[in-house]
Amino acid sequence: MIRYILQRLAGMIVVMFLVVTIVFVIVRVTPGDPAAVMLGPDATAQDIADLRSRLGLDRTLVVQYLFYIGQLLKGDLGQSIFLNIPVGTALLQRAEPTFFLTIFSLLIASAIALPIGIYAAYRRGSLIDQAATTLAMLAASIPSFWLGLILMQFFAVRLNLFPVSGYGGPGSSFGERMYHLMLPAVALGLVSSALILRFTRASMLDVLGDDYIRTARAKGMVERKVVLKHALKNALIPILTVLGLTAAVLVSGAVVTETVFGLPGIGNLVVSAVLRRDYPVIQGALLVIAALYVLINFAIDMLYLLVDPRVRY
Repeated sequence: MIRYILQRLAGMIVVMFLVVTIVFVIVRVTPGDPAAVMLGPDATAQDIADLRSRLGLDRTLVVQYLFYIGQLLKGDLGQSIFLNIPVGTALLQRAEPTFFLTIFSLLIASAIALPIGIYAAYRRGSLIDQAATTLAMLAASIPSFWLGLILMQFFAVRLNLFPVSGYGGPGSSFGERMYHLMLPAVALGLVSSALILRFTRASMLDVLGDDYIRTARAKGMVERKVVLKHALKNALIPILTVLGLTAAVLVSGAVVTETVFGLPGIGNLVVSAVLRRDYPVIQGALLVIAALYVLINFAIDMLYLLVDPRVRY
């Protein structure tokens, strides 16, 4: 098992190195000059050249890349060009809305998808199963930003039950800030529940037809215990996989939702950085998101060892 963990860690390092390289090249070849954007349309060519020299943008790509790798090895994500603060500080300042939005969305998606998926598999072919499958396909086809706008129009504008946008004022309490996250969390959670529901149903269907399930029923075991203890436990690996992937997708997919609801999260920060050509912020945010993907996948692999002892061999 130790060898397996070491192999996974080595693979994570390789993946992160490739992500760093690809992101660095992409943001550099994208049209747009951050020095020109920062100085505005009235700046002279000399002013732009001086600022590029001060920011180190006049160096060759190889020199910039080696300098960036050296910064990363020291744990430094660089300095934001426009915010004039370290990228790590900027990300930490925006991390709270994105973190809780992801957690709430995943909880809502799981609360909807897991019980419906399990019951739909148990009642395979029934009206409930067909309705659940249809609703899952419908939810998967709805863009989260469009659903967010619909929820905003109905619950915030018409019924005035939730705030339209924002994350509360500077002195807002924790409860008030979480209250602002309800509508965006529901929008993301409903859309994300579709994939979890379909995977849960498919995984449970594969298990419910196995011989040991028929044996447990033949012995007179209570049906609820057969489904929830024996069948669900052996169907957990695909379900854990899709839950982990959903959590990672929610982190990266919150960009549009945060923009729609005016949340000051990492997604909103990335959008602003792209418009301003703030290279260090774009690189740092994408690197953090990629690291979350890798860490979530690693955590799911470790959960496999606990859920299914056969994985250890």
